[in-house]
Formats: sequence, C-alpha cells, structure tokens
Amino acid sequence: MTKINKGRYSADIGADGKVLFLIGMRFNQLWKPWKWLPVFIAMPRMLIELQKNPSIGMVGKPRTFLSGRTVLVWQYWNSFEQLEAYSKSQASQHLPAWRAFNRKIRDNGSVGIYHETIMLSDANVETVYGNMPTFGLAGVTGAVTAQQRGQSARTRLTGAASETPAVDPY
Repeated sequence: MTKINKGRYSADIGADGKVLFLIGMRFNQLWKPWKWLPVFIAMPRMLIELQKNPSIGMVGKPRTFLSGRTVLVWQYWNSFEQLEAYSKSQASQHLPAWRAFNRKIRDNGSVGIYHETIMLSDANVETVYGNMPTFGLAGVTGAVTAQQRGQSARTRLTGAASETPAVDPY
C-alpha cells in the first residue's frame, strides 16, 4: 500500500539542473492500429531500459496518463545533457524507434508524437501536495512539509516573507 503523507507537503529544494520531460503520442486514426501500434509499444521498452539503468539519467518513477486519444509520459531527468545523449545513443531503444517512426509514418497523419522539455530551477519551481503519496518532483528531490517551504505558493516560489495563506494551513 502506498504511504500517504497526511497534510501539505512540498518538494524539497534541489530542482536546479533537473529536467521535466513530457513525451507522448496521439491516436489520430484509431482505425489504423498497424500504424500507431509500433509507436505505442515502443515507449514501454524505453521506460524499462531507463528504469533498469539509472545511470542513463532518468530519475524517479515515470508516470503515464491517458486522456481520450492522447498518451502522456511524465519523466524527470538529472540533466538535459543526459536526456539528449539518450535520445541520440546508437545503443538505446529510443533512436531505432525514432528512426522507424520517421521511415514508416512520419507525416501521414495516422499518429502524432510530441515532447516538451522543461529546465527546472529552484528559482522558478513551486510545488504543493495535499494528502498525497510522495509524487512528482518530490519523488526526485524529497518531500518536506509545506511549513518548511512556506504556506503560500508565492512564499514557496520566491522565499519572500510568509504571507497569510488563502486557506488555513494543515
């Protein structure tokens, strides 16, 4: 059973240099599974590879979300350099899958792919988790009580003197 951190928590500092990487696909033509299935099954192979070898650079546990026709995999990486090295490595699962996509599907419109790379910094990241297990960035940097980081988003983000929070702290 997953341990719930009762109350309000925040990710501890330590985001500097880390990368939030969002990657996924969209089923544009559901009736053409022979087009999107290879894309769909490539991601689990990559995630297994990354989890078995943390030295590649992915940290924490990736999370997968499905919304309608869109699949999103949320990952944290130690650095952009490690993410980039993995994406271009001849020895990784990613490069062959990327090349196969570009060779077979590319611009036919049957399946869409996307990624967003976000560089994190303690100076511009704010988090709060209420009655949650250790999750998201806190799963990478550690969780501390919100009281330690501040009771308002502004305080947690800027370190400014604590202001009266909009809701009573818990």
